[in-house]
Amino acid sequence: MQGHLSAWLVKHGLVHRSLGFDYQGIETLQIKPEDWHSIAVILYVYGYNYLRSQCAYDVASGGLLASVYYLTNPSCLY
Repeated sequence: MQGHLSAWLVKHGLVHRSLGFDYQGIETLQIKPEDWHSIAVILYVYGYNYLRSQCAYDVASGGLLASVYYLTNPSCLY
C-alpha cells in the first residue's frame, strides 16, 4: 500500500520502494544509497527535518549494511 509521501515522491520522479506502514502507521520507504542525498534534501524541504533516531543492521553476514532513519515532520506531531 502506497502512502501520501510515497505518492508525492513518485509524482516528482524520485525512485524509491514503498515498504508499507509500520505498527504505528508510519510509512516506510527503501532508498538506494546513491539516491539518498537527493531524497533527503527533498524530504527536508517537504518538512521532514527532524531525525528522531538512526540505526543500522546487517542484511546478511558479511553482506550489506542497512541504515534506518526515522525522520518526522514536527508540524504533523500535534
